Amino acid sequence: MRTLLLKVGATALTLAGTVVSAFFVTSHFKNPQAPLQPVVLASNSTEVGVVGGSLSIGGSVQPSNEEPIASTYAS
Repeated sequence: MRTLLLKVGATALTLAGTVVSAFFVTSHFKNPQAPLQPVVLASNSTEVGVVGGSLSIGGSVQPSNEEPIASTYAS
């Protein structure tokens, strides 16, 4: 009886998670005008002195003149 209750509880929890996830996904529609990455306005790198040289810490996103990607769909 105890194992049956555990199986029923696990199944109910799985089904509830699936239903909640489906509602979440359908309530957040895709906006084709939204950028996929934030705009890079300025370099915010920090120069740190270490033994034997220096270390530059900063973001890896670089500005470019390319057209923004409007979709991530892949077949």
